[in-house]
Amino acid sequence: MHTLFIADLHLDASRPQITRLFEDYLASGEARQADALYILGDLVEAWIGDDDDAELPQRIAHATGLLRESGVPVYFMVGNRDFLLGEDFARRAGLTLLEDGTVHTLYGRPTLIMHGDVLCTDDIAYQAVRKQVRTPEWKAQILSMSLAARRAFAAKAREDSRAHTGSTMETIMDVNDGAVAAAMRHAGVTRLIHGHTHRPAIHRFDLDGREAERIVLGDWYEQGSVLRVTVEGTELRGLALGD
Repeated sequence: MHTLFIADLHLDASRPQITRLFEDYLASGEARQADALYILGDLVEAWIGDDDDAELPQRIAHATGLLRESGVPVYFMVGNRDFLLGEDFARRAGLTLLEDGTVHTLYGRPTLIMHGDVLCTDDIAYQAVRKQVRTPEWKAQILSMSLAARRAFAAKAREDSRAHTGSTMETIMDVNDGAVAAAMRHAGVTRLIHGHTHRPAIHRFDLDGREAERIVLGDWYEQGSVLRVTVEGTELRGLALGD
């Protein structure tokens, strides 16, 4: 019995080897024998809408759909790159959409599941932009644009994101410890799993006198990264190309 977590794949047509790794992993015995797979956001580099007619969304839907048809639930939580992903694509891809900050009990242990960007409260500029683009009005305005216009907009947004990342201290873009503690207290849990920061690690710490852990998923830029949760514990490991 095991449950799998991945995040921050940033799939893009310019990196076909990572898309193949994703497809191969979802077809692997480990994935097909899992109790569930959770994808915690930033599955793609940029999601321009469920009506995108490019090849990549079709390949993603095929891979996740086959896994779901094999009997493995596939849960999806949007990130900052794919927050426009909606119910239409989820149906085609066999995904069950989750709200950010969902609590699921894994083998008897309640676990808070997040993308992770809302925990980076020291990055004030990012949080302001995040608040703006998540409004229904902003999303409706973007989705009313042509696909060509949305692709151009997404390319510009990626450039702006790289510029912000390059000019911002790494500590500011990491999670805030106080925000982590507050989120876990509010959820009533001692375990948190999230992505976003691209800093894979298992952090153990004291939370109000109880032993707690925060598990950070890795990105898929140079290799894959997967968290395996069992009744015995957790294992966070990389996936080399060709695995």
